[in-house]
Amino acid sequence: MESAPWVPKKARGVLLEQLAAWDYRLGEESREAVEAVATLLVESAVGDGGTRISLHLSDQDGAACIVALSHAVGLASGQENGGEDVLHRVTGFRQVTGCGTDTGPDGRRIWAVIDL
Repeated sequence: MESAPWVPKKARGVLLEQLAAWDYRLGEESREAVEAVATLLVESAVGDGGTRISLHLSDQDGAACIVALSHAVGLASGQENGGEDVLHRVTGFRQVTGCGTDTGPDGRRIWAVIDL
């Protein structure tokens, strides 16, 4: 996806559509958590300043893992856009069972696991 301010809204739709295709029927609280967490992760990746981001979704045992990759090459650890603050905000959702971030040669990955 292009790294642009409108991308979080598109990302939410893509994630919810895929979860529905996998036969997840999300209640209101789970849907809101997925939307909010996806928004936080994608906004943070966009804020890293790369020209594109990647969004990845996987599921296992009633949980989903959402990963946003910023593709902002050359970020040193600590240069990422609000990494620890974003993780703190993500853990505010009771459905989140894990989250993290790391920086590599292809940019920063920021992820969260959500019980559905």
